[in-house]
Amino acid sequence: MNGASREALAAARERLDALTDSTSVDAGSLADELAAVTALLHREVSLRRVLTDPAQAGEAKAELAQRLLGSQVSGPAVDLVAGMVRSRWSQSRDLVDALEELANTADLTAAQKAGRLDNVEDELFRFGRIVSSNTELRAALTNRSASTSAKGELLRSLLGGRADASTGRLVTRLVTAPRGRSLETGLDSLSKLAADRRDRMVAVVTSAVPLSDTQKQRLGAALAKVYGRPMHLNLDVDPEVVGGIRVQVGDEVINGSIADRLEEAGRRMAS
Repeated sequence: MNGASREALAAARERLDALTDSTSVDAGSLADELAAVTALLHREVSLRRVLTDPAQAGEAKAELAQRLLGSQVSGPAVDLVAGMVRSRWSQSRDLVDALEELANTADLTAAQKAGRLDNVEDELFRFGRIVSSNTELRAALTNRSASTSAKGELLRSLLGGRADASTGRLVTRLVTAPRGRSLETGLDSLSKLAADRRDRMVAVVTSAVPLSDTQKQRLGAALAKVYGRPMHLNLDVDPEVVGGIRVQVGDEVINGSIADRLEEAGRRMAS
């Protein structure tokens, strides 16, 4: 997002935080309601264009949203959506993207309030690794001809009773309503959003053998010092990493493995 949409999203995030700080608001229920509105506006292109039309007064758009949604979702959800359509959006699609982000953030907030956010972060990461290593599973979850109910049933068989409820809802929404994204991109976005709940960055750490608790603590502290922010470590084991570790933070790769050093030495000798 850029320009007006970025400002509108920032304001919406603040309103969501204010809502979910209240003990009277069920963040999980709010997430489901915002997800339903996201699906509605994704489907009804003409409606979202009306609600983001810069030629229309913000209050008129807010009143329209209240009339349409007032009997469908709770008061807090209606107020949040009404506030969003009062804002100016660079593109109509940006409103839908923002609503989807807020729905996911509300679910992560529910997990955070219950003290389970770390579990959700780890489960999202592990699920992504399982999908990337199982081509048949990925094909089943991304099959456009498969019904939503079939995909939902498959996810329930995979995650039911094994993963946090918030993880299940987040993954199910992503798989059943991908909105043009790849499964990997969506999972990566969810992981980053989860880390942002604690103002942390995510580091994907690959090592030949599992790291000890002491090693994890030292690595986390060192990365936090380098990047100036708390760091959440997603740990992966790959026997092909001969020794040392490989760390990826966003698009940046910190290459510390022996295998990579040998490869680099080979390239230098060849040149």
